[in-house]
Amino acid sequence: MLDVRPVGYVIGLLLIVLGVAMALPLAADIIAGNGEWPTFLETGLLTGLVGMCLALACSNGVRDRLSLQQTFLLTTSVWLALPIFGALPFVLGTTQLSYTDAFFEAMSGLTTTGSTVISGLDFLPEGILLWRGMLQWFGGIGVIVMAMVFLPELRVGGMQMFRSEAFDVGGKVLPRAAEIASKISIIYVGLTFACGLAYSAAGMEAFDATVHAMTTMSTGGFANYDASFGVYQGVIEYIATCFMCLAALPFVLYIRLVNGEARPLFTDSQVRAFFGIAATLVATVAVTLMIVDDFAPEPAIREALFNIASILTGTGYASVDYMAWGGFIVAIFFFTGLIGGCSGSTSCSVKVFRYQLLFTAMKAQIRRIHSPHGVFRPRYQGRVVTDDVMSSVMAFFVLFVVTLGIFSVLLAMTGLDLVTAVSGAATAIANIGPGLGDRIGPSGNFAGLNATAKWLLAAAMLIGRLELMAVYVLFTRRFWQI
Repeated sequence: MLDVRPVGYVIGLLLIVLGVAMALPLAADIIAGNGEWPTFLETGLLTGLVGMCLALACSNGVRDRLSLQQTFLLTTSVWLALPIFGALPFVLGTTQLSYTDAFFEAMSGLTTTGSTVISGLDFLPEGILLWRGMLQWFGGIGVIVMAMVFLPELRVGGMQMFRSEAFDVGGKVLPRAAEIASKISIIYVGLTFACGLAYSAAGMEAFDATVHAMTTMSTGGFANYDASFGVYQGVIEYIATCFMCLAALPFVLYIRLVNGEARPLFTDSQVRAFFGIAATLVATVAVTLMIVDDFAPEPAIREALFNIASILTGTGYASVDYMAWGGFIVAIFFFTGLIGGCSGSTSCSVKVFRYQLLFTAMKAQIRRIHSPHGVFRPRYQGRVVTDDVMSSVMAFFVLFVVTLGIFSVLLAMTGLDLVTAVSGAATAIANIGPGLGDRIGPSGNFAGLNATAKWLLAAAMLIGRLELMAVYVLFTRRFWQI
């Protein structure tokens, strides 16, 4: 029988950390003179107490190393347990959300999806706004560690090809996952701090700069205003674009940069492909805006740059209602969201490297057709791609499309129209944020959806954030046959 005590022990420790973290929004409310601080005191104590009891109850089962089954179970359980308790301030605080809405908001935060059910953000107390930002910030660093430590080990979606690279810094393999996690944390904190300073220098108030720095570097997209980033114009949009792109790059390359090895950051094929895709999309949208909608060059480039970067990286900020830009641009935004950033970053969706591997495999197959007796192997960054990596990538693509189709049908069965159902499923699985249409588009939110649809979308967020197969494997009989 599978021993779940090591899993429970880790979850308990993380719940303690989550409970302690609630002291920050508590302090923010006290400093701002709000009466909301008892909410975070109560929920923090409850979360910490439950975490402590769970950790103590499971401490006798702690081992030096988790088994493969325990690692799979831990990966999913953590991302399920934290939103359960992270939702409590939304239930007991000013927002007074139903638990369905609160769980949706917390899951959207921790998975850095950015979809929201809360209206009237402009008038919420500082503690709640800071808590939303903190959930996404925690989720962002969790995503990086998961992508560089857990998923390669679990051989999920082709991530195993980065197993050795994730721990290879300056030619030496780091002895423990904890060491690279600590380096990532330092870089993540540093970039967040730099982003906040840049926002402040450009005119943002200190509190807004802090929260938006968290949600920018996590590519989460929670904003402090109902209009999202529409309340800001000019330089701040360029700053946000810069840091969204930085967050979408592999963090292992930043470790190498800090160690004096800058060349990989500029020669990595995934990074070059990411910026090539972004440049092509921005140029297409900007030219269309200038020709069709009579935009001046600078606003057209700025709005195209910001919104494409936001959707491509999965951040989900919106500076305008791009639904008004016409069907061609809306279609571009929809498919842009299904691309994503680089592996080992805070970004989401399919990821650039999988498309690169897909096209490499297609190219090799075409060459085999032309030369049946030749030997052609797919290559990625000069290395031959093994069959297990390629099959894993292909399985991911199939599962992604099938999952999108299943959730689209299920959402439609709850009474949603086709555009809302399909775009809602896509934005949840790809962890983007806004969908399409009047209800869940950039000018709306998810509050008007029925409870069943919200639970389905929350499940899709979890499945998409954990790269699909890490969740689906738990539903196979063989997984539980130890």
